[in-house]
Amino acid sequence: MICGEAWLSSGSPFCECGMRAAKVDANQCEIVDCFRQLGFSVQTLHTVGQGVPDLLIGKHGKNWLIEVKDGVKKKLTCDQEKWHSEWKGQVIVIYSKDQAIEFARSASLVGLAVG
Repeated sequence: MICGEAWLSSGSPFCECGMRAAKVDANQCEIVDCFRQLGFSVQTLHTVGQGVPDLLIGKHGKNWLIEVKDGVKKKLTCDQEKWHSEWKGQVIVIYSKDQAIEFARSASLVGLAVG
């Protein structure tokens, strides 16, 4: 179980590791599953807080930072805006499973959609 999933299912403010769980967007589990089905390694980072993106994904020797947003809360928080503006690398905001698939296609990393 990914740290934070216990919090999602139980309503507890703490992850299985005992850390306070950061708020997770409702579609994060679906997007994590999608990236894994597309062959990416996925490390969740949502518990780091302070504006750090939700996911670190990797495939074929490349890495990407992914901020997950659901359809209801499309805006970045103040911490996220600050972190994104100060980060000297790339950060991608993903709003849906379909957008995750499109990102993977545009990065020329997959040829087929996930069911």
